[in-house]
Amino acid sequence: MSERTFVMAKPDAVQRGLVGEIVSRLEDRGLKLVGGKVMAIDRELAEQHYAEHRDKGFFEDLVGFITAGPVFAMVWAGEDATRQVRSMIGDTDPADADPGTIRGDHALDLGRNVVHASDHEDAGANEREIDLFFEEHELLDYERVDETWLYE
Repeated sequence: MSERTFVMAKPDAVQRGLVGEIVSRLEDRGLKLVGGKVMAIDRELAEQHYAEHRDKGFFEDLVGFITAGPVFAMVWAGEDATRQVRSMIGDTDPADADPGTIRGDHALDLGRNVVHASDHEDAGANEREIDLFFEEHELLDYERVDETWLYE
């Protein structure tokens, strides 16, 4: 079943010129970009995005980092898209991320791990995050010309 999933190139990825690399990898996998925008995240949005970490000691660092520069927020669609993206980006801690994953290839530090993606184990995370960053009219539904070659 096709699903949508939220992905964000964090400020370190934008500053390092990695947005194109991230987009290319997801497109090469066969996922479909249905929404994307460069934006600055304000403190209010950052606190909503990281709400589940509010009581943790690293909350202020998360908020400070994600508001430190522009991000590229995206919505991707495809069969089992959330699980596909999570496997492609690698472990949250780049030291544990496999080579060949986005974090394994481009990140060295847990606090600067290049990309955020919705958690496939949290059923509501995708739609909650998509709704935080996008209005429904900003998301497109279309058929890629290669879809018949991607899925049975």
